[in-house]
Parts: sequence; C-alpha cells; structure tokens
Amino acid sequence: MKILKSFAFVALTVASAQSLMACDICGCFDANGACGMGIGPSSKYTMEIEKGFIGGVAEQFTHFGTLQADGHRIDQHGEFINSSMSQVFALYNFNKRFGLQLNVPMIYREWGSDVMPHQHTSGIGDVSLVGNVRLYERLQQNTTLTWSLLGGVKVPTGNSSKLQLSDDDLPQGIGGHDLALGSGSFDGVVGTSVYGRWHRWFGSAAVQYAIRTRGDFGHRYANDLVWNGGPGYYVVVKGDYTIAMQAVVAGETKGKDNFYGVADEDSAETMVTVGPQVNLSWRNKLNVQLAADLPVSIDNTGEQVVPDYRLRAAVSWKFW
Repeated sequence: MKILKSFAFVALTVASAQSLMACDICGCFDANGACGMGIGPSSKYTMEIEKGFIGGVAEQFTHFGTLQADGHRIDQHGEFINSSMSQVFALYNFNKRFGLQLNVPMIYREWGSDVMPHQHTSGIGDVSLVGNVRLYERLQQNTTLTWSLLGGVKVPTGNSSKLQLSDDDLPQGIGGHDLALGSGSFDGVVGTSVYGRWHRWFGSAAVQYAIRTRGDFGHRYANDLVWNGGPGYYVVVKGDYTIAMQAVVAGETKGKDNFYGVADEDSAETMVTVGPQVNLSWRNKLNVQLAADLPVSIDNTGEQVVPDYRLRAAVSWKFW
C-alpha cells in the first residue's frame, strides 16, 4: 500500500508542470501540480482528495541572453538578464473539492551588457492567492481522469519603480517592464487542467489566462495566455520512493504592454519550449521536482532580450 500511496502522490505534482505556467514576471508555482487541485493519495491508488496542508519552496531561474528584433536574432553586445524567482508557498485543502494556495515570491534580477555596467535589483514580488476546485473525477485502480478549474488574484506587493526607467538608461533590448519586481496592479488569473493515467503512463494538459489591469506609472502589462502538457511515465516504484519523468511542451503568448494607452512596441511575444521534468517522492510526504525548459520558437515585436533557457526546482512537504 505504501508503494501505491507514493505512486499516486507523484502523479499530482508531475501532472501539469505548473511552475512554467506563466511568464517570468507572473510565474506561480502550484504545490499540488494539477492546477492547485487539493488531491491527496489513497490506499487504493485512486488519487482521492484529502483535507490538509502542503508547504514548501520553489525556484525558477531564467537566463535571457539572445537579442532579437521582430523575431530575428541580431548582433548584440552581451546584453543579458539573469532572473531568479524563489517562492514560498502554502496550500490548504479544505475538503475533497476545494483548496486555497498562497504564493510569496522573492526575486533577484541582474542585467547589463559589454558596454554598460552590470546592475541588480532584489526584493519581494507580487503575492498571489489562488483557489482551485475539482469538477470531475474518475478514479480507478489502473486508470485516473480528473478535470479542475482555478481562479485567483495577484496583489501589488512588489516594487514597481523600475517601470520608470528610460530605454537610454538600459542596455539594448531591455526595458523597465523586464526588471520591475511588481506591476502595481491587481490582476486576475483563471485556468483549467486535465490529467489522465493508465497504469504507469500518464498525460496532462493545462491552460491559464492572466487578466492584467493598469498599474503604477500608467503601465499596463498585456494579458497573458500560457499552456503546457505532455506524456509521462513512472520509471521507478519502490517501497518508500518513486521517480516519474515527463516530457513537457509549453507555450506563452502575450500582446503589447502600454503606457497610458500608448503601445510599447518592444513587449509582445509568442514562445514555445520543450524539456524534461523529473519528480521524486519519499514516504508520501516529501516531493522534489527538477526541470529544464528550452525554447524552440520565439516570435517577438521590436527589440527584446529573449530567454535561452529556464531551470526549475521545488521541494514540498505534506503535513498529514
């Protein structure tokens, strides 16, 4: 029974690769994995929901090192951004249908070029509170199918002062909206996800939409659509631990930001990434996630420094 409990628990966290689900500004780690679903393991390996608390930390590091103009790589002078987002999260499942998660991000960003000095900024980002509900479930010994919805709000707790920076003060392809720790706006998020399993094989798909409002200094980030999904397999199922691997394809598309209604030509992009994700669980309590995302297609407007890769890691602990 311990094997089956651990097996089911890993399914939850690996299911949707949620820490990629959003841009580097608004990324939000999901403790349960299935869009925040309050799902706990069962002795029958059917992923039944349990009341209880999950807490942990997540790290997302993104290196932006390629300068593009309207989707085409151009000559550059070492322009870069290194962005680290460390999140402390706490999820409480009230019952078998509903859970609520709080995310508190700590952000560090370094930027510069060969012709301009390197600089950095750090501090708390915008805190988010997200509720989630399971709408459908089919739970059997060898098969599982679930469908969930989420909705929440991001509040303006992060420092937005970098939004005031002029392009003349920054390296080519880098704007203040890339560096700000917060937006100064109250934003909404809605999403949905599905998860299916057959024996050791599983697959997931998720879509999330961020609804942005005008924030500080007249700046409004564009609404953001993100999605991901892919197949996976449990490669190790032992008494006290399991290892699962998933191939994740993800994408993001957003329009142009604006200042007081005037479009920022250097802000829209559409990106697709691929990469592996590995999850390890121990005794149905500890879960560790490691992942990498590599862009395969990036189309942008104007001049922007775009991502070369993203690394993700998370550790969570169940308190029941």
